[in-house]
Amino acid sequence: MEPRSGCPINAAVEVLGDRWSLIVLRDVIFGDRRYFRALLTGSIEGIASNILADRLKRLLDAGILTRGTAARGQRARFSLTEAGIQTVPIIYALGNWGLDWRTGDDQLRARQHLMREGGPAFVEELMDELRVLHLDAAPRETVGPGPLERLSAAYAEASGS
Repeated sequence: MEPRSGCPINAAVEVLGDRWSLIVLRDVIFGDRRYFRALLTGSIEGIASNILADRLKRLLDAGILTRGTAARGQRARFSLTEAGIQTVPIIYALGNWGLDWRTGDDQLRARQHLMREGGPAFVEELMDELRVLHLDAAPRETVGPGPLERLSAAYAEASGS
């Protein structure tokens, strides 16, 4: 994918600048939805299958995601690349802006509140955990639950479950 200009902002916006690409990344990163069907049915925004297929192709072509090879009768699993993992600080910044300037459901905002409280250290820890899950990196020693588990717990607590 060659950008229309040499501007780095334009180049990033051409890949990440539409609503659905960021929602797909959000669901892969925070929801561990790595199969087409899970992404299609798991998005509360209701993405259409043709839009999802198009965005997955764009993210694959841009090197943000990879698609595993599926044997006959099996589903292909999508994984983040390092470039995809590097979108976490961008999504974090967008979420913080959304907390400050947009209204929303407390349950859906709980994870972002937890990330904001943890700050850049939490974001780095989350990126490290994603490298283990998506890139087969060696896990770092940690004490207590990892960031994805803490994010799930914050969501569950906000929903009362």
